[in-house]
Amino acid sequence: MDLREIKGREIAATKRIRREGNRWYVPARRGYSNGAGGVYVVEPDFSNPRCTCEDHQTTGQKCKHIWAVDFRLHEEIFGVEQEQPTIDPETISRPTYKQEWSAYNAAQTNEKDQFQSLLRELCMGIGEPSQKKGRPRLPLEEMIFATTFKVYSTVSQRRFMSDLRDAHAKGYISQVPHFNSISNYLEDEMLTPYLKMLIEESSLPLQTIESDFAVDSSGFSVCRFYQWVDAKYSNPKLMTKRDWVKVHLMCGVKTNIVTAVEVTDHYAADVKYFKPLVDTTAQNFVMQEVSADKAYLSKASLQTVVDHNAMPYIPFKSNSLPNSTAGLKPGAARSRRQLNKMQSELWHQMYHYFQFNKKWFLQQYHKRSNVETTFSMIKAKFGDSLRSKTETAQINEALCKVLAHNICCLIQSMYELNIKPEFWAAA
Repeated sequence: MDLREIKGREIAATKRIRREGNRWYVPARRGYSNGAGGVYVVEPDFSNPRCTCEDHQTTGQKCKHIWAVDFRLHEEIFGVEQEQPTIDPETISRPTYKQEWSAYNAAQTNEKDQFQSLLRELCMGIGEPSQKKGRPRLPLEEMIFATTFKVYSTVSQRRFMSDLRDAHAKGYISQVPHFNSISNYLEDEMLTPYLKMLIEESSLPLQTIESDFAVDSSGFSVCRFYQWVDAKYSNPKLMTKRDWVKVHLMCGVKTNIVTAVEVTDHYAADVKYFKPLVDTTAQNFVMQEVSADKAYLSKASLQTVVDHNAMPYIPFKSNSLPNSTAGLKPGAARSRRQLNKMQSELWHQMYHYFQFNKKWFLQQYHKRSNVETTFSMIKAKFGDSLRSKTETAQINEALCKVLAHNICCLIQSMYELNIKPEFWAAA
């Protein structure tokens, strides 16, 4: 028996399904959904039943909500519930994956020591910017080490000083800076490009392992709340809500290593940052597949992936058309028209590939769930909020979280895949 049918039977037996004309309003099975109020709308046409849930919109298959309406109609017609069939557990079992506990235990018990060693090797390749006047600065590579190590520790700057003294005793830094110096460097815009460079460099030891990638974004809350003016005149509920920043990243689906990252305000559109993430990753990796959700669907996104000789797995929306001509303007330049025509042809081809190979397409697209795992790993280990108050410091702190995550992924790969990370090989 199909798992959707089993869940539909459960909904029909435990939930209140309401009917208005030819429409049925089916509550979510577990009390949550993306629909309004946790309710999906089903139109049980015998030849082509429709539901507003994401499962049906994406796969076109008979979802659990349509099954629930079928069972309820059967009860109305025949006056009795359908006989409950015997369910074979093997037909609904989900795949499981072996956990290498010995490698995992070794990685976790040695992580802190290995983290400092790898972070130090990364920072040594930065170099020191020239200084012509003013008081001598603290070494930049040591301050990046201190800020990233501080974010990794998840404690306050004052309590972090004991860890910093321990790092000094081990020779990772030449002197112990004041705890306020860490805040000062996090607020420096000069730090941002260096952190992005280190994130890219930390992903390179896994070049031969990663070929499939996924893109998504997620928010990290900050310590400040919405401004009083916005809360008073636009939405009073904002007075109890924190502001947040958005982190856009691309990661490998096997090791969850982050290959490219951008940090923006929470109003930034996801699709705008798809191309820079893909282009940055393509500079260091040979890409075969790129998965992303419907928020990234556009002709330009598909073309960006194909330009790098990779296959885009971005599902089409329910209102997508096979012959989209959006962007074709009679007064546009010739090169622009040619580009739009080429993108429209790609859109047409990918649309039909999606429709006629939906099962295979969705199997490959399912790899996108690994980017959700990546965000979960970062937030669970280093926190889902930022301590910094200024915008620049928040961006740098978020990048430090991603860099710390990458180093932890390398440590895990050292024990599971037996790799030996080496940085700055070109230099």
